Amino acid sequence: TLPCLAGARPCIPKDFGHGSLVCVCNATYCDTLDPLVLPAPGSYVKYESSKAGKRLERSEGRFQSSLRTPGSATGGWRCHRGVPKRHGPSRALPAGLLLTLNISTLYQKMKGFGGSLSDAAAMNILKLSQPAQDNLLRSYFSESGIEYNLIRVPMACSDFSVRPYSYDDVPDDFELKHFRLAEEDVKMKV
Repeated sequence: TLPCLAGARPCIPKDFGHGSLVCVCNATYCDTLDPLVLPAPGSYVKYESSKAGKRLERSEGRFQSSLRTPGSATGGWRCHRGVPKRHGPSRALPAGLLLTLNISTLYQKMKGFGGSLSDAAAMNILKLSQPAQDNLLRSYFSESGIEYNLIRVPMACSDFSVRPYSYDDVPDDFELKHFRLAEEDVKMKV
């Protein structure tokens, strides 16, 4: 179990050139986030990162209901930062993002968020010291990080592997008598 750190710790930027900044995460330091708190009904929370230096900068706003979009007979919800502004149905909308939400129709359920663990990612993680690995994994999976709860693992090799391999290279082995996990799977992914 990885202990969670209380409170947010800011990003220590490292410049790799060409406007490519990353946050330092090593054996002694890794940036963290404040715990996520669900917004009140009718509100939203936005996290924004940018090349200009924003790193998961948090802002809040409220949805405005009963807003009619130009040329539309249905109401939409307009996202604003801060306090919502009222607009009559016949007035044009100000420039910006318009989200029209129909909360009575659901199409799919969200199971979570995550990323891919390729051979290349696993090899790089294993090259880190144990404290650096702990900090990195905490930054992905803990409440003081981005709270991933899903990981996609490629079956056999991918374009991020150092060699081609599969689980059964014997032709016509339909009963999979020669099926074996590769060393990469046992050492890095399972």
